[in-house]
Amino acid sequence: MTGLVVAIVGFFSSFPIVLQGLKGVGASPVQAASGLMMAAIAMGVAGIALSLWNRQPISVAWSTPGAALLAVTGTIADGFEGAVAGFLIAGVLTVVTGAWRPVGRLAAAIPAPLAQAMLAGVLVALCIVPFRAMAEVPWDAVPVVATWFVVGRVSKLAAVPAAVIAAALVTAIDAEFRFDLAVPVISAPEVIVPILSLEAILSIALPLWIVTMATQNIPGVAIIGSYGYAPPAGPLFTSVGGASVVTAPFGAPATCLAAITAAMCANEDSHPDPARRYWSAVFAGVFYCVFGLLAGVIAALAALAPDMVLGTLAGVALIGVFSGSVFAALQDPEYREAAAITFLVTASGITVIGLGAAVWGLALGGLVQALKAWRSG
Repeated sequence: MTGLVVAIVGFFSSFPIVLQGLKGVGASPVQAASGLMMAAIAMGVAGIALSLWNRQPISVAWSTPGAALLAVTGTIADGFEGAVAGFLIAGVLTVVTGAWRPVGRLAAAIPAPLAQAMLAGVLVALCIVPFRAMAEVPWDAVPVVATWFVVGRVSKLAAVPAAVIAAALVTAIDAEFRFDLAVPVISAPEVIVPILSLEAILSIALPLWIVTMATQNIPGVAIIGSYGYAPPAGPLFTSVGGASVVTAPFGAPATCLAAITAAMCANEDSHPDPARRYWSAVFAGVFYCVFGLLAGVIAALAALAPDMVLGTLAGVALIGVFSGSVFAALQDPEYREAAAITFLVTASGITVIGLGAAVWGLALGGLVQALKAWRSG
């Protein structure tokens, strides 16, 4: 039962964000459905294999912050094929991070406040969509936001899945309960031939790798360890990076270690015996694979949603992540100025010499912090 709850929360709380992210970098509806399918299957298979191999509750996810980053990145010159090359390189970087300690130390050396500020800057554009939608399309957006808010007072984990149900009802009413879906129940994945370019590396791969390592992989290991387990960080990073490399040509963004659902699998509610809690992660992986096989139908239904409904869903799903990122970015006075600059530059959405705002935000914030350290030293 824990595995089923984990899969429902992990998939239905964030699949709108993944679809928005893939659409944001130029995916067609068929390519977005393929990416959603393979991303779900990747985290399912990886979670099953790693949990059985380590006899630990290793929960795997797609990179929700990474998908949010893609949603605001925009289409690069080579279109979705270029973005897929970025997914591929980000996966390779994750493999190298796990296999080669100097790269792992480099990833860990990125100041956490700056990484969190970059994430917050990415998320702010998405988190304001629900409130714009309530003003522009209130009959569609208000039921979704109200459901999320009311259910969240009772259970934060149930809030976004409940909002998904509300959005489905809004869509059904808008379509007058008549659906003509010309898609099979289980669709075949679409192969996308990647086009490698410097823009794909700098605008897609590097930011995706940084935000996934800083907000998912490294915290994921820490959370599992906090429950008394000893997760092998290097092999885990290499494994999820390998899953990303394998599934990237099908349109799937980064596969990574989970944080929130890892805690659900590892705590005492999963099983009284810590030695048996890994079965929760195993069964969560099974259900992820089932949801992945149905991704074509889910994506087709999502495409029928009225304007801004999917954006509203993505926005409310990310508000908790946004608030946590802002707090983590600004709580340390030593990094506050640099984090503020990172946040503002990233939120600006600028693109200069082909580099996106997330890269410039991290670079300028890091420069300010380095100058501050040099003057004080």
